[in-house]
Amino acid sequence: MDTPDTPDGRGPADVTDPKETAARLRAIGEELSERFYERADVVRTLLVTLLAGQHSLLLGPPGTAKSEMARELAGRVEGAAYWEILLSKFTAPTRMFGPIDVAALARGEYRQVYDGRATTAHIAFIDEIFKCSTAALNETLGYLNERIYHPESGGQPIRCPLIGAITASNELPGEEDAAAIYDRLLVRIEVGYLEDPANFAALVRSAVGPRAAPKRTTVDLADLRHAVTRAVPAVDVPDPIVDAVCTLRAALRRRELIASDRRWRQAVGLLQASAHLDGRQAVAETDLQVLTHVLWDSPAQRPAVEREVLHLVNPDAREALDLADTIEELEAQLDAMAGQSREALSEWVIKKAHHRLAMAGKRLEQLREEAALAGRSTAAIDRVTGRQRAVRARVLTEALGMDASMVQAQL
Repeated sequence: MDTPDTPDGRGPADVTDPKETAARLRAIGEELSERFYERADVVRTLLVTLLAGQHSLLLGPPGTAKSEMARELAGRVEGAAYWEILLSKFTAPTRMFGPIDVAALARGEYRQVYDGRATTAHIAFIDEIFKCSTAALNETLGYLNERIYHPESGGQPIRCPLIGAITASNELPGEEDAAAIYDRLLVRIEVGYLEDPANFAALVRSAVGPRAAPKRTTVDLADLRHAVTRAVPAVDVPDPIVDAVCTLRAALRRRELIASDRRWRQAVGLLQASAHLDGRQAVAETDLQVLTHVLWDSPAQRPAVEREVLHLVNPDAREALDLADTIEELEAQLDAMAGQSREALSEWVIKKAHHRLAMAGKRLEQLREEAALAGRSTAAIDRVTGRQRAVRARVLTEALGMDASMVQAQL
């Protein structure tokens, strides 16, 4: 990005120590993770993507807090200009990048008003990104790729101060034009509905009564820019990490999961950003986990990518994914038994489901403790734990006929 570190005129000596900036960003991540249930990995990945100066896609159904997370994260960057838009097939480029100045037009001058539009934003949220109109496609690609906008009247392109864009969609692109935008979004994060019944109950309770004022750590725009342009690129990438990336690429190619050379190269910046966010001066194996959000094209490919990545870096999470297979198998059996008698369902619970779910839950607790003590990510384990609790709740309510309040007490 061809942008100054300190647009307010501050020199390098006036910028906050990058370690302090990273600590504040970690605090922001912790606060947002407390607010948005089951979104700790999503929040951290958004922070890493922003630190790398890249763009992210939140892919999931409506009502999963995609826009709220983007607004809350952007609001924690003091001094940053934030811009958001909901795209449609009829969105004109001028609505995104600057409407025509009507007063100037009346005087015979053709000018655009850029204030408050994408052209002046440091952080952008673009909802329904794949509904970008054909008319706005090229300008949107230029905006995301090169941080430039070509004015309607011609002349020199305008350099935009964009650090990173968070985009969202309920579905993958269905047209070739939209696929060009999809290819430019380095990080792709699936966001689903809450799995863990306890978290869902907490969400319901949060809708009743006044909310306590949340903690609100912030970071200065100039400090964030310094981290993006100076501190993150300075993070070392040791030879063992390069070897691990090469090993991962070969493993994925054997599965016919092939990412472009450009995507692999850009992913290195994510590894550096992940290390910097954790306060380290060199990339470590644990940073490779961010690649689970980079190296797939369709959601169906993501589990295979995740397994290959975790095979390299996180044995706890790898075992958790094996337990997830057992949990999914039990849920499929429960679905297949729909309509059977309560006696048959109870017998299935006693002989198969109860013991296997209980053992899976106990082992997941152990794996989480081991991962936390070793400083490894617990995101995958937490996700599988949510599935275990959700399936157990279904078994108790649908197969044994327990009411929701009794189930909640047991969970």
